[in-house]
Amino acid sequence: MNLFRSLSELESSGGGYESLHLFQDRSTKLKALVAIHNTNLGPALGGTRALATYSDEDAAITDVLRLARGMTYKAALSGVAHGGGKAVILLPKEGPFNRAALFARFGSFVDHLGGHYITTEDSGTSPDDMVHVRRATRFVVGAPKSQGGSGDPSPMTALGVLRGIEAVARAALDRSDLAGVKVAVLGVGHVGHALATLLHAAGAELVVADVDPAKVERVRDELGCRATSEEAIYSEACDIFSPNALGACLNDQTLPRLTCRAVAGAANNQLAEDRHGQVLFDRGILYAPDYAINAGGLINVASEWTGYDEGAVRQRVGAIHDTLMEIFARSKTQGLPTNRVADQLAEERFKKG
Repeated sequence: MNLFRSLSELESSGGGYESLHLFQDRSTKLKALVAIHNTNLGPALGGTRALATYSDEDAAITDVLRLARGMTYKAALSGVAHGGGKAVILLPKEGPFNRAALFARFGSFVDHLGGHYITTEDSGTSPDDMVHVRRATRFVVGAPKSQGGSGDPSPMTALGVLRGIEAVARAALDRSDLAGVKVAVLGVGHVGHALATLLHAAGAELVVADVDPAKVERVRDELGCRATSEEAIYSEACDIFSPNALGACLNDQTLPRLTCRAVAGAANNQLAEDRHGQVLFDRGILYAPDYAINAGGLINVASEWTGYDEGAVRQRVGAIHDTLMEIFARSKTQGLPTNRVADQLAEERFKKG
C-alpha cells in the first residue's frame, strides 16, 4: 500500500486533496482509510464503506480518494455547508471479527481527526454501525431514528433521484410526468429498491437487474415488473437507464450497448473516466451527473448535524430537479457535456469558500 504515491499522483492531476489517513488496529482487525478532499465550505462529510471485495489495498486507496473528491462536489452543488471526505474499511476476508468492536475502534480514529471529518453510513454499513461509531466520537450522523439520528438516508436519496429523473424526462423526452416512461434499473438494493417503488407509483414501466437474485425477485413480486440479467440490461430498449449499484458502470464496454435517451441513477462515480461524459454527449444521451442527482442522502444527514427537520430536508431534496435543469440548460448553451458543467458549478461554489 503506497499512500504517498497515490496521493501525489492525484495531486499532480489537479486532485487538490488535503489529507489521507491510514488507521490500523490489530485487536479488532480494523484497517481503514479516511480521505479529506476539501474543507473550504465546512468540515468534510461523507460515508464509510465497509467492504471485503477490494482486489488489493491500492484499489481501496483509489476508491476512497475518488469518492472524497466526489463528496466535495456533491456538497457544493447541493448547498450544504460541508466539504468532501470519505472512509473505507477493508473488512477482514478471513476469520471471525467483532463488528461492534471494530466500528467503535473506527470511531476513536475518527475522533482523532478533531472534527475535520464527519462520518455516516455508506455501502456495506448501516445506521446500527453508526451507533457503535458514536460510542467513541460525536463526529458521526445517520444513527437510527430510535437513537436520535435521522435513520437510513436511502429513502431521501431515492426521492432526490426521482426528482432528477423527472427533470431528465422533461429535458430529454419533453414529458411532464413519468407515466409509461420505460426505465431500466440496474441495482435494487436499499436505494434502488426505494427508487423502483417510487417510479412504479409514478406510472413508469420498469425492467430491473441486480447481482443478487433475491433482490430482483423481491422487486418483481412487489411491483410486477420484468427482470433481466446484469449484462442484458445495458442493451435494454428503454427511455432512461438508471444505474444504482457500484461505480464505473459507464465505460468503454457498456456505453456502446446503451439504447436509451438518458442516464439517471443513484450510483456514485458512474463514469469510469471523465471522457465518457463526452461520449454520452456526442451520442445525444442526456446524462444526469451522479453527484447532482444522488445528493438526497447527503442533504438528509447534513441536516442532522445542524438540527434535523424532515420537512425542510424534503424541500431541499426536491430542489435537485431545479439544479439538474440548470445543468442541462448550461450544457445546451455552452455545448459541453453535463458532467463538465456540473463540475464548473460546484467549483464556482467551493473554490470561493
